[in-house]
Amino acid sequence: MASLPMSRFKRALGRLLLALLAGVAAGAAGAQTYGIGHPVSERELAPWNIDVDARGAGLPPGSGSVARGRAVYAQTCAACHGERGQGTPADALVGGKGSLASATPLKTIGSFWPYATTVFDFINRAMPYNAPKSLSANDVYAVTAYLLHLNGIVGADAVLDAGNLAAVRMPNRDGFVSDSRPDTANTACRRQCNGGAAASR
Repeated sequence: MASLPMSRFKRALGRLLLALLAGVAAGAAGAQTYGIGHPVSERELAPWNIDVDARGAGLPPGSGSVARGRAVYAQTCAACHGERGQGTPADALVGGKGSLASATPLKTIGSFWPYATTVFDFINRAMPYNAPKSLSANDVYAVTAYLLHLNGIVGADAVLDAGNLAAVRMPNRDGFVSDSRPDTANTACRRQCNGGAAASR
């Protein structure tokens, strides 16, 4: 089968791209014309608005003990992370203290993570691996408490909640360097952007 000359191929590719762009534009116009979609309400957004920051903003109501966490961990986490968080087949969650500066660092919750709140956040949004977001807030607090206990960070009688989780001081809290630079130095332009007046904020 003979191949198309390059110029004909480029013209055909150009026509295809124009047709695709026209289709996208028509779809956007159709959404405007036919009323497809609707603004998302706060109630509809709530199940997806689950991020928790380092300071603990976004932590949900609830609480969990080390004892409860031991049971939840055994049922939902141990198959991947080992009976006591030692790893295999998935990552180790316990150990590695003092190893970060070595030739073979072991990055775990106890050796590497700077904030206990982000441990909660990660478990809440991504674990267990085969069923993310399936644990209740109470169970996530409990598993977090248990893992912090296994790493020697909280006591066996600890009960964590939104009020005290951010106060837990992680061993590697000072091991990260903050970066105060913004993500971008550009100034957003809202009016007369083609060489016109300065942008308004």
